[in-house]
Amino acid sequence: MSRVYILKTSPETVLDDYARLLKMAGVSQVLDPGKTTILKDNISWHFPYLSANTTPWQLEGVIRGLREQGFSRMSCVRNKTVVTSPFKGEKLNKYRPVMQKYDIPVLYNFCDTDMKWVRYEPKGEMLALDSIFPEGIFIPDYFIGKNIVHLPTVKCHVYTKTTGAMKNAFGGLLNNNRHYAHSNIHKVLVDLLVIQQEIHSGIFAVMDGTVCGNGAGPRTMEPVEKDYILAGSDQVAIDAIAAQMMGFDPMMIPYIRIAHELGLGVGNPKEIEIVGADIAGANFGFRTGTNAASGVGRLLWFGPLRRLQHMFFHTPLVYLFIFGSFLYHDYYWWPLKGKKKMKHLRAQGRWGRLFAQYPD
Repeated sequence: MSRVYILKTSPETVLDDYARLLKMAGVSQVLDPGKTTILKDNISWHFPYLSANTTPWQLEGVIRGLREQGFSRMSCVRNKTVVTSPFKGEKLNKYRPVMQKYDIPVLYNFCDTDMKWVRYEPKGEMLALDSIFPEGIFIPDYFIGKNIVHLPTVKCHVYTKTTGAMKNAFGGLLNNNRHYAHSNIHKVLVDLLVIQQEIHSGIFAVMDGTVCGNGAGPRTMEPVEKDYILAGSDQVAIDAIAAQMMGFDPMMIPYIRIAHELGLGVGNPKEIEIVGADIAGANFGFRTGTNAASGVGRLLWFGPLRRLQHMFFHTPLVYLFIFGSFLYHDYYWWPLKGKKKMKHLRAQGRWGRLFAQYPD
């Protein structure tokens, strides 16, 4: 039986609570303190939109908790997407002062000076990646032989219903052509979990549910304060419990169900022990919505226009889609909707006020 560790927290106690959570979850027994530990945060959007990205208190709390458990060698690895800038994201989401405070180096998987992409031959059977990338599967050499701690948030996703620990590897282990994988996204996430279990000395996840994302994630969501933090070594289990808390049936989400059926983790909540907070009545009632950009994507990746996806995504025409998504998110949704939601959260929400206290 897998375990997921959960605590209720507050802005006043969250850093201490994260340290307590890691100790409860036995992180020093799951990961080797003598090895380098990669902190893989999540920047779904470079704008400071709570619920979309790793929170600064999540990052700081985990660093403090790991240090207390004897982890002295840590680094943070970031990736970029075609519509999100990691440099802008780490600045606006206030990660830089945290990394400087604890002297944690930041590396970028797209910079040749930081790491190289090497061909990897998985030992386990692949469900989709080998057919999507027939020229070979390439991963960053820096990841091999190191611990990894994923830092996702509790939120919805327009293509996978929920997103969390398993999907956090999507940006780290796949290069800029990872959009090729969207039409088989559930199988790809399972393939990436297989690879992670082969290359890492240990895998752990710490999920922030202080401000959760309801709706058309991973960016254009409604932020909802819920005050939970979660941790565990079973990536499937932590994603399953987060999905259940959001109001979904985890075994109806393909990437969770397939991983469970293959024995890569436990996805059935009946087989997962919850340690810490009582979540028996937790049901956020979340619903995965859509927006203009994701609606077009669904037509091309999963809908009636699927046959045309090679023409749109494997040729220079992809830049039309990228530009459209960039224009919609950054120049329509953020200035007209996102900014107002964050302004309200800073004025009325306890976590928004905590975010404002972090130095720029």
